[in-house]
Formats: sequence, structure tokens, C-alpha cells
Amino acid sequence: MLYLDYAATTPPYDEVVDTMAEVMKKHFGNPSSLHRIGLEAEQLVRQSRAVIAKCLNVLPDEIRFTSGGTESNNLAIQGVVSQFRHRGNHIITSVIEHASVYETFQQLERQGFRVTYVPVDETGCVKLDYLEQALTDDTILVSIMAVNNEMGRKQPISEIGHLLKNYPKAIFHVDAVQSVGKLPIEPDKQGIDLFSCSAHKLRGPKGIGFLYCRQGLALRPLLWGGGQEAGIRSGTENVPAVVGMAKAVRIAFDHRERFVEHTSRLRERFVSGIHAIPELKLSGSEQASDMAPHIVHFSFPGMKSEVLVHALEQHDIYVSTRSACSSGADLPSRVLHAMGYDDARAAHGIRLSYSLDQTMEDAERFSHVLKAVVEKLKPTMTTQNRRR
Repeated sequence: MLYLDYAATTPPYDEVVDTMAEVMKKHFGNPSSLHRIGLEAEQLVRQSRAVIAKCLNVLPDEIRFTSGGTESNNLAIQGVVSQFRHRGNHIITSVIEHASVYETFQQLERQGFRVTYVPVDETGCVKLDYLEQALTDDTILVSIMAVNNEMGRKQPISEIGHLLKNYPKAIFHVDAVQSVGKLPIEPDKQGIDLFSCSAHKLRGPKGIGFLYCRQGLALRPLLWGGGQEAGIRSGTENVPAVVGMAKAVRIAFDHRERFVEHTSRLRERFVSGIHAIPELKLSGSEQASDMAPHIVHFSFPGMKSEVLVHALEQHDIYVSTRSACSSGADLPSRVLHAMGYDDARAAHGIRLSYSLDQTMEDAERFSHVLKAVVEKLKPTMTTQNRRR
């Protein structure tokens, strides 16, 4: 099997699975309980928070555990606007954000907030000049992702953080789900107030994530209850998942330099294989430095994406059509449309995503199979176009 859908989810490390099993067996206590069993569980949560904070070079109290990226994004966005609405009514995001951000902003727009959706250029990069012109003294939140989850374009996070220094009322949130443990993220240097992470994107367990929340920044909770996580995320902590996430984060950071080096080589080979097939169109920037090394996106105009996905699956190769949250929708990609692509490209995209597990031989195999599959499907594509 050649699994190339790591941006959707990743196989957990064996060490993570083993650690979580041990914690479930031996440390089942509620971390809020005062007896020894509860205190042991609470100690594991505290140690996990410290491990993650050390990897990110932040304070342990700035890490707040959640159920994953979607909750972290919602907690950051809704928590800010609820807490600081008295400061202003203007919020900013981009047109290519993950659904958990984009749809939250749409909901806030219906509630009366003035929302600016910053456009992107043909490579998928947020237009900084447009964002700068949109900023006002009424702006209370800017939310821009670090790496686009669908086509892998890196975003100018540091430049945005620098811009926001002139707007002290504006809180800067970053959806870092596709970058934590892979690419550098430095809240102090980049001017980031909040950023989101999901463990299952870096070989940790599903159903757990965290929100980095800058010390001193108050958020209004989404959930009310026992006051866990400094009062902003009530609910009994999922101790095994917290410990598993901490282990996955530590492993990812231990291997981050090797990850970038290896996936950059893989990306180069995947891209060259795509370029060798005239029917395929690479998405994003042709400059490798603009793109995350672990994601490649291309289109096969005129051929339904799911047809190519299933054709590759016949060779035991697994890819996706777009974000896993929307891959079942038979619609053109909102992200690719925003980049100026027509329906022929926006509705027929394929995403490859990979990690240290894949080899150059895997990339060679994929390129060989892809070429053969495209050749086989071309007559079918011609027939489909004639019927239209």
C-alpha cells in the first residue's frame, strides 16, 4: 500500500499507541480528583503540557487542550469576538481558509460582524496589500492559516504579524494544523496570539488537539462547566490522548529538520512526474520555497477527481481530492476558484500528502502508475466531454 493522504490523517506512531494503552490501563483517574489516582493523572496532563510547550518554546500555561483543530479554531475565533466585541466589529480572514474557520466567519457575519475576506493571488498566497488596506482601528481579529490544507501554499504569517503591530486591538490567530511539527512556528517572533493544532495530523491520536493562547489574553469559553484548562475549555481531560499527543509532538519536533529535507526531495520528484504528463496541471506556485514540502496538488481538467482516485486505488495507491472535510462534495473547490481557476480545474483536483514514511522509490512508483492511469483514462475523458 502507498498511502499519500497524510494531510487528511496520519497513522499513529507505535510508541503513541503503546503509551496511550498503558495510560488507559494504569492511569484511569480523573485529573480533577484529589486522591492519589487523580493526582497521578493530573501529573501526566501537566507533564504533557510542559513537553509540548518546550517543543514550541512557549510557556506551559499557554497550551490549552481541545478535541482537535476544529474546536481550537472555533474557540480562538469565537472566544476573541465574544470577549472583545466592545473594542470593534470588524474581523478579517482569507478566502482559502479551512471550513472550520471560513464557515465560522460566515456565521459571525450573519450575527452582524463586518467581515473582510482577503483574496489570494494565482499561487494561492494571501494578498498582503489587500489585507493591509482592510485593517482599521475597528479590527479586533485577523485569522490566516499558516499552510493551506488543500494545495499546500505557505502564507506570509510573519509579515502579517509585523503589520498587526500597528493595530494593538487586533488579535492574530493562525490555523497551524498543517504546519506544527513540520515547519517553524514562533509566536513571539511572528506576532501570533493564538494558533491551533490537531494531533492526528502529526501521527498522534484523533480527537485531541491544542490551542496556543498567549499569556494574558482572555477568551470567552465555548463550553461552561468545571473550569478545566484555565476556565476556557471545561470537561474532563482525555488523559491518554493528551499523553499520546505530547509524545507525537515531541517525536515530530525531534525529526523536523529531516522531515523538511526528505519531503522536499519527495515533492521535487512528485512535481517532475506531474510535469511530465501534459494533461495534468500543477496547482500553486512553481517556486518550491513558496510551498509546504509535504503537500502537492494538481488538476486533471475534464476528468472527475473521484475517477482518478479510484483508478489509483486499483494500484493500492491512496490520494484525496481536497480537504478531507469536504472531499465528498461534488462541487468545484472554493480554494481553487479563489486562485482564479475555472471549473475545469477547480472541480478536478488531486492532493498528495506524505511524510518520512514514504521513499523516493514510492515517488517513482507513483509517477509511473499515474502516467499509465492517465493514458488509460484519456479515451474515457474524450467520451465524457462529447456527451456534455
